[in-house]
Amino acid sequence: MIALLTGAIAFRGMRYVILDVGGVGYRVYMSDLDLGRVGAEGAVVSLHTHLHVREDIMDLYGFFTRSELEFFESLISISGIGPRSALGILGVGPVDQLKRAIAAGDIRHLTKVAGIGKKTAEKVVLELKDKLSGGAEHVMYTSGDADALDALVSLGYSQEEARDALRAVPSEIMEVKSRVQYALRDLGKGDRT
Repeated sequence: MIALLTGAIAFRGMRYVILDVGGVGYRVYMSDLDLGRVGAEGAVVSLHTHLHVREDIMDLYGFFTRSELEFFESLISISGIGPRSALGILGVGPVDQLKRAIAAGDIRHLTKVAGIGKKTAEKVVLELKDKLSGGAEHVMYTSGDADALDALVSLGYSQEEARDALRAVPSEIMEVKSRVQYALRDLGKGDRT
């Protein structure tokens, strides 16, 4: 029904923004990750949206990219995962990282979300693993990449820089410490140029 909205941020709440589109304010719920990227009030943004209709409520959920929207819709198609839980999952990290974790069977990312326990996380992995593994096979992922990514970000590198550096680490290097050291060498080459 409502697939895309472009407008100015009229208000930023804790879990949503009010998007002014031609004088009409739409409340659009977003993940914590996207809320951090949305900009200040007055900033103009385009959001892909999902209209979630229940008996008594119609809520809009917004995403910067089509892949985030599609992943959100995959998540809410799973019994027991509602829109708020799906946003919580999307708030844990970038979509490509979450897809790789699910394809690898790593539930640690999912259990970081309030209300998602081990059994629910395992159910998400079970239902989405086959769908996601085809798209994630070309990108190496190990269960230690989440820890390695956190370590690189804590050293001051952006999520994108850290992910790119970890992709370059040979798959035979499995230990987190060694993966971080290898990635730091790669990042160090970029610092000198």
